[in-house]
Amino acid sequence: MSPLNPKVISVILALLISAITSGFLWFVPGTPGGTIFIAGATTFFATLILVFYVLDYLIFEEINKIYDTIQRLKLKDFNLSRKKITKSVNPLKKLNNEIFVYVAKKQREIDELRRMEQFRREFLADISHELKTPIFAAQGFIHTLIDGAKDDERVRDKFLQKAAKSLDGLDALVADLLTLSQIEAGEIKMHRERVDLVKITHEVIEQLEPRANQREIKVKLHTTQDQIFVKADAYRISQALTNLIDNAIKYGRDGGKVNVTFTEDKKDWEIEVKDDGPGIPPEHLNRIFERFYRVEKSRSKEKGGTGLGLAIVKHIVNAHKSKITVMSRVDKGTTFSFKLDKIEEKLAGF
Repeated sequence: MSPLNPKVISVILALLISAITSGFLWFVPGTPGGTIFIAGATTFFATLILVFYVLDYLIFEEINKIYDTIQRLKLKDFNLSRKKITKSVNPLKKLNNEIFVYVAKKQREIDELRRMEQFRREFLADISHELKTPIFAAQGFIHTLIDGAKDDERVRDKFLQKAAKSLDGLDALVADLLTLSQIEAGEIKMHRERVDLVKITHEVIEQLEPRANQREIKVKLHTTQDQIFVKADAYRISQALTNLIDNAIKYGRDGGKVNVTFTEDKKDWEIEVKDDGPGIPPEHLNRIFERFYRVEKSRSKEKGGTGLGLAIVKHIVNAHKSKITVMSRVDKGTTFSFKLDKIEEKLAGF
């Protein structure tokens, strides 16, 4: 039996008080031995009952009330049973520790909810701004035409082209938002199959070649193999590579290089997309995968894009049970990398 058990504590205190009382009476002259015995016995049993009542009844009754309150609140993640409390060496301390752990856990949840609420407010502000810009631009051009500019053929064609460009940007933004929300909600399933990574990457580079040529940027694929087979969703990986390479072209330096490199590991292939642009300051690295987050808002606006590309890339890579990482140094460029499960050629039927 534990020395801190209520029964043991009651007996020890009763014996001590009884001994003190009997000892005191022993030194009182003329006190009969029977009186001393009766006083000691009476003190022992009275103290035993009183202390045990206080410890076992009053304290544990309050503990049970606390426990019942917890149950009424239906705190399912409060994993302390009544039996564990009542059999504890120090029930109040145990209950206090459990409540402390619970409160700490709830505080973390509250902090996370606050962070998400802040993120939600920022997202609503960003998306309102992103939607408003192309709508107002197209609206302005069209109203100008309605007010009479349509009679000037040169002005009409110019304004119609600008309105169309604004609406194309709006369409791209809505499409990216829809894609991102569907991926996050799990509505888009990744159809992972045998995919030739080299072929997909060449197609992406060819698609982005005109944009790279405008800034005299060379996009090169570095690989030792003509075919590399991985387990992936061809369309989504192509979308991820397009966003990464397109970003590298946008933010690389004029006349620079964008290098796409494949590195073989035991079980996977690592894909790296590296540019030689101005790089990303360290304080921004943790947020670049957030929706609409821009390192330099003014320059990013000039370069176009919906601000959702990296967020989409992150979700696509995560859906392939992988993780995208970024390394960057100011004035030294930026490197994005992720891995895909490889398929051996002999298993692919070659």
